[in-house]
Order: sequence, then structure tokens, then C-alpha cells
Amino acid sequence: MQHRGSDATLARNPGIDAVRGLSILLVVLHHLGLRMPLKASVLGGFVPARVLAALNWNGYEAVFVFFVISGFLIARHSIARWGSLARIDVGAFYVRRAARILPCLVLVVLVLSLLHLAGAADYVIAREGQSLPRAIAAAFGLHLNWYEGRTGYLPGGWDVLWSLSIEETFYLAFPLVCLVVRSERLLFVLLAAFALTLPISRAALDGNEIWQEKAYLPGMAAIACGVVAALVSARWSARAPWLARRLAMLGAAGLASVLVVEGWWWSWLGNGTMLVLAGSVACIVVGLDGSEGTRGARGFGWLRSCGRLSYEIYLGHMFVVFAIVALYKASGANAAWSFLWYVPGVALSWLLGAAVARAYSLPCERWVKRRFTRTPRRPAQPALALD
Repeated sequence: MQHRGSDATLARNPGIDAVRGLSILLVVLHHLGLRMPLKASVLGGFVPARVLAALNWNGYEAVFVFFVISGFLIARHSIARWGSLARIDVGAFYVRRAARILPCLVLVVLVLSLLHLAGAADYVIAREGQSLPRAIAAAFGLHLNWYEGRTGYLPGGWDVLWSLSIEETFYLAFPLVCLVVRSERLLFVLLAAFALTLPISRAALDGNEIWQEKAYLPGMAAIACGVVAALVSARWSARAPWLARRLAMLGAAGLASVLVVEGWWWSWLGNGTMLVLAGSVACIVVGLDGSEGTRGARGFGWLRSCGRLSYEIYLGHMFVVFAIVALYKASGANAAWSFLWYVPGVALSWLLGAAVARAYSLPCERWVKRRFTRTPRRPAQPALALD
């Protein structure tokens, strides 16, 4: 595919949307599973424990899948838009990130704050050393992960914001680093080296479980892995679609193995398991990007839709989780049939995300881009083709 102007963009890739949809599904299932574990239901009698564990306990790993995909998509679109990461328009880059992130973040923090002030169960910040003003400051100051590492977990609706602190801190520095480094080859080497530090930085933080999981460096290393994948894909992937498909299959096998037999990986590699996960996702997105002309598989439209709505679902799903769990308890909390509550939990999380996107976040995003982004002038000569 050739991109002819500085305002060029990439079409959505149905395969990448599906992977992102799988990730957000695992996050929702994880937060339901913490409160209604599948192994305690009748499913535990005939579904292999490894399968139930894969469904319930991969929420953290799913966030790292998001990190890799985020790094890939943002870098890949930046290359398409400006021809090279060395020509990023810093102001436009920041506007686009703010337009996507801030509307939903402001809405969620506002609703969480009101629920805290109203004394709603599951939403009150009551842990010693924590307060509503500090939680708000941490959410908007991109250090909620650090705040939790110092003071303990916040209520679930706040807790999910930790990943934004890592991701958006990375993107504050990313365009500036691109402009300073200039050479994409050197940028590739630096980011690849940084990506390889993921297991080292996790191991160095052993002793504080919360901070080890939510520290900046491991998450940023996963994002860097996605950027490296974008640099590879932009210059290579579509030239060899047959190889791209095999790379996607290899990555899918690696990701599935980490999600299903993670214990084996951890016994062998320890923290290196997270690098295997990040590398597998990088292979998947490079391979899918090289096969971007293919249509999405039939029967998985719902999963791709979850992927397209992943940000809205991620920020809003805890409202649904708490409501579902409250209804489950009010009904008698019959653990044997708790798995039945997963269906409305997932469906309502999607519906809430879709409603927020249609009525609020997407209109806000379009308005911010129109208001604060300059219309780029088409260059006299076509930009460098990406493949």
C-alpha cells in the first residue's frame, strides 16, 4: 500500500482489531474472575483447570498486549502520516493523543469522584494514606501507578487507570526522541535495546508486587517493542505477504502458549516470559500488517468490535463489573452458576463502551482534532512509500 501525502492514514486492520478485542475481553474476564472465579462454578467439574485459569487470570498479560499494539499502531500511523518518525509534527502528535485520551479520562474521573463523594460501595477511597484529591492528581498527572505502588490499590474503577500513566508518559517523550535521534535505524537499535530490558526491569523491582506490575520501565519496554515492530513493518512486511502470514501464525502460537501454559514459561524463563509475550504480539501485528488486504474472519465481528471500542470498554467496564457482582450477591451468590453472570458482564461492558464512544468520546475526539490540528499541506513530491 502506498501513501501519497503527509495527511495519509492507514485503514483499520481487522486482524489487529481482533487481537485487541481478545485483550479487552481477557481484562473483563479477569475482573469478573477475581470476584466470581470460574473454577468455583460447575465448569470446574469438566473444563480443564488450565483453560479456566487462562480465561480468568490473564488480565495483566492482556494489558501488555495492549502496550505492544499501542506502540505499533501509533508509530505505524505516524510513519504513514509524516513519511518518517524523524518528521513527526510534535504539536499534531500531542493533539491527536489528547483528543483520544482526555475526553474519556475526564468523564471517568468525574463519575468516580461523584460516586466517592456519594459514599457508593466499591468506589470510596478509604485506604490509609489515600484521598480523592491525590487520586485525581495522580490520574491526570500520569503517576497513578506510582501512587498505588506507594499507598496500595485504589478501588477498581481507579485502579485501571494505572496503564494510562505508563502509556501516556511514553508518548510525551516519544516524538521528542524521534526528532532528536533523527535516524530511524538508530531509533530502531535504541528501542530494540530498551525492549530487551523488560525482564531485567521487572526482576529489579522484586519485593513490591504492585510496583513490579505497574512500574514505568517494563510497560514502556513493551510499548517500545511495538514501535520496533512498526519500523520493521513499514519498510518490509507487505513485500513478502507469504512470510508475513507465517510470522503472524508464529506469534499467535507464542501468545497462546503464554496465556495457556504461562506457568511453564515462568518456571523456565521467569520474568523473561513477559518478553516472550511482547515479542509474540510484535510478530502478530507485523504479520497482520503485511496481510492487511485480507478480510476479517467470519463470526468474529463481535471481537473486532470490542477491539475498536477497547479504550472505552477498558475505562468503563468496572462500573459493569461492580453492578453485575452486586446483582450476583443479591441473587444468593450461587457459585455453581456464577459463570452465567459473565455473559451479561461482557455484553454490558461492550454496550457501555459503544454508547460512550458514539455519544461522547468520538464526537469529542473529532472536535478537538478540527479545533487544534492544522490542515497539512500536500507536499509537491509524494512522500516515501512505506512498502
